[in-house]
Amino acid sequence: MKKTIKQALILVSFVVLMVLPYFVFVQFAQGATNASSSPLDRLKNSATGAYADVDSTSVSGIVGTVISTALSLLGVIFIILIILGGYQWMTAGGNEDEVSKAQSRIKTAIIGLVITLSAYAVWAFVAERLLY
Repeated sequence: MKKTIKQALILVSFVVLMVLPYFVFVQFAQGATNASSSPLDRLKNSATGAYADVDSTSVSGIVGTVISTALSLLGVIFIILIILGGYQWMTAGGNEDEVSKAQSRIKTAIIGLVITLSAYAVWAFVAERLLY
């Protein structure tokens, strides 16, 4: 019984995480004049309105582009490490050493993701408060 409840809670958590960005688009997209516009349109309006004064050749624009690109690359690396760890775990065949290596890889990838998200949070704070 407890295993079923745990699985149901995990499923609900994943559904909430998958639906959450829609509410972010609805709540924080600026410049959307009508409620029937798509989330992508609201995101485009938000992006063009928020960074209208920043030129792509300015120092802050270049630094922002470099940092955004680096953080995106780290996100892709995280996904690759999680997939490799999962594959390694599935193909371990019950070998405890291989399973522990796979778990270690996944834990390390999650720690890296937390560090990356923390760096993004610091960058977003600095960019909002000091650069723009």
